[in-house]
Amino acid sequence: MNAVLSGFAPSRSAKPALGQDGRTYAARGKRGLDLLLVLLGLPVVFPVIALCAAALWLEGGKPFYTQARLGRGGQTFRILKLRTMVRDADQLLQHYLDADPALRREWDETQKLKSDPRITRVGRVLRATSLDELPQLWNVLMGDMSLVGPRPMMPEQLPLYGDARAYFALRPGITGAWQVSVRNEGSFASRAQADRGYWRRLSLGGDLALIWRTAGVVLKGTGY
Repeated sequence: MNAVLSGFAPSRSAKPALGQDGRTYAARGKRGLDLLLVLLGLPVVFPVIALCAAALWLEGGKPFYTQARLGRGGQTFRILKLRTMVRDADQLLQHYLDADPALRREWDETQKLKSDPRITRVGRVLRATSLDELPQLWNVLMGDMSLVGPRPMMPEQLPLYGDARAYFALRPGITGAWQVSVRNEGSFASRAQADRGYWRRLSLGGDLALIWRTAGVVLKGTGY
């Protein structure tokens, strides 16, 4: 893994307070829970990923893509996802933002577009059901991510985040407190507050509750 950004170093000041039970869970139990649940779920999840990849391939284009994200301690890693957008999506984004002031305001506030014109028909279904996130289980196995944690942040988004000490204290997660509480509809700045709260209350019971809540969000199909 590489450093975050040239000239950048994560803050060495004290992390937000964490209780003794939380420290024990963070040091020993959290990684074990990740590995246990991922390995138990692979026989079910792998065929689902294969079917989604086949649908994307038939729609046209490569079904998988990787992108740089910030991880624990300020290190970068390559996140693995199912491709839900058209080719050259990054270049098209700038075109759409320049042409539509409303889209520009939405992007600047949330770093997402609720009705993103770059998403394909199959991709829209995968996003609504969060199936596009399933390949990130590979990142969990590799130790870059956790099942529960802060939403993975792109390096260029760091200046928008604010105090990132809680973020860098944790592995980013496939799901987490911010993801299930507002389901990506809040401002980007609200992520830091949610991540600090998650870090302070870190526990096995809290992670299991967030995983359970995530299942409800997925069944409702409210992702984008």
